[in-house]
Amino acid sequence: MPPSELISPNMHGLRVVTTPDYYHRQVRETPDSELVNLAEFIPSIILDIRYATAANLLGRPLYQAPKAFLRRPAAAALRAVQEELATVGIGLKVFDAYRPYSATVAFYDHVRDETYAAPPWRGSRHNRGCAVDVTLVSLSTGEELVMPTDFDDLTPAAHADFSEVPALAQLNRAVLRAVMSRHCFEQYPGEWWHFDHKCWENQDLMDLEFADLQA
Repeated sequence: MPPSELISPNMHGLRVVTTPDYYHRQVRETPDSELVNLAEFIPSIILDIRYATAANLLGRPLYQAPKAFLRRPAAAALRAVQEELATVGIGLKVFDAYRPYSATVAFYDHVRDETYAAPPWRGSRHNRGCAVDVTLVSLSTGEELVMPTDFDDLTPAAHADFSEVPALAQLNRAVLRAVMSRHCFEQYPGEWWHFDHKCWENQDLMDLEFADLQA
């Protein structure tokens, strides 16, 4: 029986991987489906995983550990972004990457707005391990560069093409988008920090804890 036939659709008709054994079997058969730990894969990258703390929209931790994972092709592309940015003294800070499906459900139940939270009946590209939330930092200081808003600002000012922001913020946003685009990431229009890698269509929705990925 093909692996895809072992996943039963959930209440929304979505096929979501919920068992570690299934995931690890996938990785053995298709190495590019592996979710790699970004801190290990890109040692110079900075992580600010607020969903592992109470400093987020829900006011409580959603993740058991402050880690970030992406499918191997997306992680390789993000490493190339980091290398290109380093040539001009800047780098990436990651707010979020792979997100378990159950966390997406919790976000939507809280926000109730498809502009800023993927609905449970569609799922998120974060759930596929192919989306990443990032900003730019100075490599010399680690300080974030000026952007239009803070991460997870649910206002029109966070939209990728919102024009009523300071010129420096517009410039930094444009630099981030240009470099990410050169490495096969597409910016989500509703959030300047959210980028989807082109490999998302080939990956399953997942609802596994971070510890399950490395078991």
